[in-house]
Amino acid sequence: MPAPDSPRPDAPGPADPTWHPDAAGRLRYPDPAEQAWHPGGHPGPAGQGQYPDPAAQGRYPDAPDPGRHPEAPGHGMYPGPAGQSQYPDPAEQAWHPGGVSPAWHPDAAGHGMHPAPAGQGSWQPGSPDGSWRPAAASHGRQPGQADPGRYPDAAGHASPPPGPAGHGSWQPGPSGHAAQHPGPVAYDPRHPDPSGHAAQHPGPVGHDPRHPGPSGHDSPYPDPHGRAAQYPGPSGHDTPHPGRPSAVTPAAPAAPGGRRADRRAAEREASRGRRAGGRTGAEGARGAVPSGKARGRRARLVKAVAFCAATAAGSMLVLRGNEALDSLGAPTTPHGRPAAAAPVDAPDPGRVLQIVAHPDDDLYFMNPDLRYSIAAGHPVTSVYLTSGEADGINAGAAKEKSTPPNKPAYAEARQNGIRAAYAKMATGDRSSAWQRTVVPTKGGGHAEVDVLVAKPEVNLVWLQMREAGTVYDEAPDSLHGLWDGKVPRLESMVASGSPVKQRFAYTKDQVVQTLVGFLAQYKPTTVRSQDPTPGRFPDTKRYTDHQDHFYGARFVQMALTAYAKDVKERPHFAVQNYVGYFNGSLPSALDPDEAKEKLDILDTYAWIDKQNHCGSEAGCGDLKVADHPAGNRWTDSINYARGTSTSWLTSDARHGLWAFKVLDGQVAVWHRAGLIGAWSGPRLLPGTGMDQGISTVTLKDGRIAAFGTRTSFGARPADYKREVVYTVQKGPGSEEFGEWQSLGTPETADETWTSDISGPAVSVDGTGQLAAYVRDGSYALRGRVQAANGSWGPWEKYGGTDLQGTPATATDGAGRRMVFVSTTKTVLGWAQPKPGAPLGPATPTGLPDTTLPLTAEGREGGVRLWFRKPGSGNVRTALVTGDGGLKVNNLTDLGGLQGFGSVTASGHVLAGRSAGGQLGSDVGGEGRPWQRSPLMFVGAPSSTMTGRNTVSLAVVGLDARLYVTSSSDEPDAYLAPWLPVGPRNNAP
Repeated sequence: MPAPDSPRPDAPGPADPTWHPDAAGRLRYPDPAEQAWHPGGHPGPAGQGQYPDPAAQGRYPDAPDPGRHPEAPGHGMYPGPAGQSQYPDPAEQAWHPGGVSPAWHPDAAGHGMHPAPAGQGSWQPGSPDGSWRPAAASHGRQPGQADPGRYPDAAGHASPPPGPAGHGSWQPGPSGHAAQHPGPVAYDPRHPDPSGHAAQHPGPVGHDPRHPGPSGHDSPYPDPHGRAAQYPGPSGHDTPHPGRPSAVTPAAPAAPGGRRADRRAAEREASRGRRAGGRTGAEGARGAVPSGKARGRRARLVKAVAFCAATAAGSMLVLRGNEALDSLGAPTTPHGRPAAAAPVDAPDPGRVLQIVAHPDDDLYFMNPDLRYSIAAGHPVTSVYLTSGEADGINAGAAKEKSTPPNKPAYAEARQNGIRAAYAKMATGDRSSAWQRTVVPTKGGGHAEVDVLVAKPEVNLVWLQMREAGTVYDEAPDSLHGLWDGKVPRLESMVASGSPVKQRFAYTKDQVVQTLVGFLAQYKPTTVRSQDPTPGRFPDTKRYTDHQDHFYGARFVQMALTAYAKDVKERPHFAVQNYVGYFNGSLPSALDPDEAKEKLDILDTYAWIDKQNHCGSEAGCGDLKVADHPAGNRWTDSINYARGTSTSWLTSDARHGLWAFKVLDGQVAVWHRAGLIGAWSGPRLLPGTGMDQGISTVTLKDGRIAAFGTRTSFGARPADYKREVVYTVQKGPGSEEFGEWQSLGTPETADETWTSDISGPAVSVDGTGQLAAYVRDGSYALRGRVQAANGSWGPWEKYGGTDLQGTPATATDGAGRRMVFVSTTKTVLGWAQPKPGAPLGPATPTGLPDTTLPLTAEGREGGVRLWFRKPGSGNVRTALVTGDGGLKVNNLTDLGGLQGFGSVTASGHVLAGRSAGGQLGSDVGGEGRPWQRSPLMFVGAPSSTMTGRNTVSLAVVGLDARLYVTSSSDEPDAYLAPWLPVGPRNNAP
């Protein structure tokens, strides 16, 4: 058995999950379910997408050789102009964030890569030429690390680190995760409850059965492309690889010889027959008399051609009128392969920047999203605001009293644990080398920047400010104290072993400017942050999350506002906020395999084997969490604090499409005129401070109204406010929208519940009456209803307790409005007795516990709900009817792809995030498995009916770009190829 953190001999290599080279090294075209490109794939010349050989369509090797992938200029970084070598993206300035190691530079001709003197050079933010300037800062290698100079080759590509090549397959192991759901807790071993409030902060709970310990803990590393055990089958669907457990859980056990198994087998056989038939048909054209088998193959070929034609026809509804239409007639190469598409249509993986308060917040609360992004090869940078020094004792409970405190050393140990965890996620080797450098910050201090040599698109930034040292007690020397003005400056806490040697301090504005500097340097398209409004426990009124977490997130909000306003040469960006400690009080969102992968990374961070692989006297990880790496069940879950609405895509009476998402703190609108018109957008509506998550509704007169929440800071710290706002289209089909109108907030002050309201859920009942509902900070339902004259009533109290997430609302066949909200144990519902009447009382539905969030749609005479089964990721549905009170009918398990988060449903189409982070979809048809698209995205997908028989589906990718597809609303339909809308999201 390998050591807990040693790379497995058969660990998967960096093979691309979509593009596959043939025997001649040419790229193959993926299966239809994988669409026309892969966002994490290899860029072609000049950054253009590679279009593979259509003759090899649908084949997928069992063990692709990473060395056989063609290495086009720009592989692994942002390519330069055509014909030039891979110089760092100008948007990323001097030390290439997400590119090559800062010690490597192209020569004068732009060809070779030459090392700079070790330890020299530092980034100067705001320098006009974006150059790498010499400085006395050192980076230094830790003992036992390989020489960083051996990694970039002559073309600038990062070569693999020493050790196993990583070929082979990953076998997911047993999970053993428990399914219990304790009450509200916020346990953190680094910050014990000084009052001994056991109900809220339990102490260590003993041995975790999921964590056998250093001597027997097997730590298989997942496929770095997040495929788990799924491989696209011949028909383009995800089917289990031979010898591997399936990641698709059936909705119900199939009877022997059932249609589901027969259907899958038939699809696989038919797909093999289509490929064989294509070849036989070509040979038969030479004059041989076709046999019966040949005629059968020809018939299947004709069917395949007809299917392709039908798919193309469906695709035209999406593509017509857009730039992507031009690519349909693109010229071909002499070998018959399509020429590379124009750069505007080439996929862009985007750039992810995460900002968290402490080392490990990203591992606990942003994984598996973090792992998915790293596995896909996306540029990922994590910024740590504080050193997380706590009390300075790096020891478990047994040795805590005998271990002397040393805050700089404990901060170093946590940094070492983070570097090991990221190296393992990126390379499979926790000891993979890092380039460590000092850079000056825009706020006047210094930061350490670490670049993973083997995967230089992975960066870590250490700001090294002091942490609060307590979850909720007053601590003036903290981000909270700095925000509230209790201290004028927050001092640094520099980790021992850091190349940063100077002490410094930041004012509130300097913290903001420091973050703006790194945002301007990395130019992210997706920003991940913690929840700035986590709320309080109703009984104790204590914060449900660490004060560093949410005040750090408020600094991020303020920095993003300044960045969007002051930095013009930048791309659009989207934001994703994550729930923190309260995940431990919610049903488990991850299936056992995903939870185990998350726990394995925490094992690495926690340094459970205590082998000195990093060569540091401070230690190679965080021993405070080594007793319980899972935390308070935090490795079982991930939840988004905002942006979970699935109603941001809608259609109008002329079959046009409208999409509303928040970019740069403003609502962005995309519009397609009519069924086959041209797309426009993104167009930013006036008004800043918008939070992620827009819900739309069509009013009685056909106009569209968009609702969301807006954050404002005010002149005083206590003026921080989150309120519900909306805008209404000036006329049906109009491109113009009115000014944002405020509905206020049911909260009396930020201090009461930390402005913890949900996003709004909106619906129009059978009388045309509009209403908006939120969950308030006391975990109850509140709402406002619009009168016939356009005025709004007050925030009404509708009751309920223990409400979580964002409400879901829809109208049944009788025009009655229904509202549903999850609790930690079930779902509560409210319903109008008749259209126009007030909501009835809170009613238990009897549904089992669900993960967050819910989706509701009026259909079949009632309102159908979709949600996920805890600890599974499977999608469930139930129809709720209102005659004689709320009644739940036919709870059904629909399967899925081990995903989490929101599910969108329109017509026959279901879609949501799958394991690996890509979009999974079920397009109907009895026995057909879920399909996995190549798209990784922000927030929730959205879908809508366009006319009577077309379903449109959309996501916003990690590149902050809109992607749309469509399908006919009938059995056995397929999604059309995904269409990127608008230009590539690069800096101007």
